[in-house]
Amino acid sequence: MADYYEVLGVDRNATNDEIKSAYRKLAKKYHPDLNPDDSSAEQKFKEATTAYEVLSDENKRARYDRYGEAGVNSDAAGGFGGFSDIFDDIFDIFGGGFGASTQRRRGGPVSGSDLRYELVLEFEEAVFGVEKEIQIRRSENCSKCDGSGAKEGTDKETCPKCHGSGQVRYTQQSPFGQFVRVGTCDECNGSGEVIKEKCTNCHGSGREIKSRRINVKIPAGVDSNSIITIRGEGEHGLRGGSPGDLYVYISVKEDEIFKRKGNNIFINIPISFTEAALGAKIVVPTLEGNEDFNIPEGTQTGTQFKLKGKGVPSVRGLGRGDLYFTVDVMIPTKLSDKQRELLIELSHEQGEELKEEKKGFFKKVKDAFK
Repeated sequence: MADYYEVLGVDRNATNDEIKSAYRKLAKKYHPDLNPDDSSAEQKFKEATTAYEVLSDENKRARYDRYGEAGVNSDAAGGFGGFSDIFDDIFDIFGGGFGASTQRRRGGPVSGSDLRYELVLEFEEAVFGVEKEIQIRRSENCSKCDGSGAKEGTDKETCPKCHGSGQVRYTQQSPFGQFVRVGTCDECNGSGEVIKEKCTNCHGSGREIKSRRINVKIPAGVDSNSIITIRGEGEHGLRGGSPGDLYVYISVKEDEIFKRKGNNIFINIPISFTEAALGAKIVVPTLEGNEDFNIPEGTQTGTQFKLKGKGVPSVRGLGRGDLYFTVDVMIPTKLSDKQRELLIELSHEQGEELKEEKKGFFKKVKDAFK
C-alpha cells in the first residue's frame, strides 16, 4: 500500500486538524454511495480511511513513523473507533447522520417566510410622507384548528413508526462492517406526529391563505429603492415559529417641474431679457408653494441660485436639502416696431454695429429689375 501520508496528501509533519481536513475531502469525494459501481473510488475510499485511522491516533502514528505499515498491521482496518465525526459529515450528504450523535428533530418550530410588496408613491407623497393602506395575501395558521391540522375536538398522535423522534435508523453494510444511518421518518415527515382525523378547513395542512390590509407609515424623504420593514407581518411560522417580516419596496414617480437628486431639488425658471438685464423680483415655485426672489441685474442665462433648506427632508430627520433653480433668459422672437427701435437705440448706446438685414433671393431679383 502507498505511504499513508501520500494517500491523504499531507506532509509528515501535518497537524491532526490538517489530517482530519484532508481525510474529510477524500471521504466525501470517494464514498461508495456517491460513486456506485465505481470500484476504483471504493478502493481509494478504503485506503484513505485506513490511512486516517492510523494517522489520527497518536500512538498508531508513532508506531507507523518508526516501523512503517508493519507496526500497525494488527490495528489497521479495525473499525470506526475514534472518528465518527468524519462520518457525520459524510452521511449528512444523504440526509442523515452517523449513529445517534447527529440525530436532528425536524418537528421543531420553523420561522415564517418574509414577504415583499412593491409600492408606488407620488412625488409629493415621498417628499412629505404619507400613510398608505396596502393589501397582501399570506399563509397563516388555520383559524379553525389553530395550525394543528387536526379535526376540531381531536389531537395529533405520536407517530407509530418513529415513536415521536421524527427519525428512523437504517442499518447499512460497508467495507468495514455494519453501521447505522439515521434518516427522516417517511411516515410523519420528521414531525414525530401523525393526524388521524384532518381539519375540514385546512385538510390537515394547518395553514390557510388570508388577505390582509395593513397600514404602512411612509416617512418624509423616502426615495426610490427605499425599503420599509414591518416586523412580524410576513407569513406565519410553523409549530410556534416566529412570523416572517414584510418588506415594502418603494418607487417614486417623477414630477413634471421638480427634479430630485438626493435631498436636493432642481428646477429651471424662464425669465425675460429685460428681467435679466435690469434685475427683477421673480416668483420661484418650491415644494411648499411660491416664493419671491430678487435676481441681480446683468444675470446671464444658465446662472444657478440656491434657496437653502427648501429641498427634501432627510428621512432620518437630519434637516433638509436645498432647492437650486437655474434661469433661462428667453430671447423674443417677434418684436413690435417700437421694441425694435428701442433695441436699436440700445445697441447704438453700447457702440454696437448692427448687421444689415440680409435680403432674400426673390427680393434681390425684384430689386435687380428696378
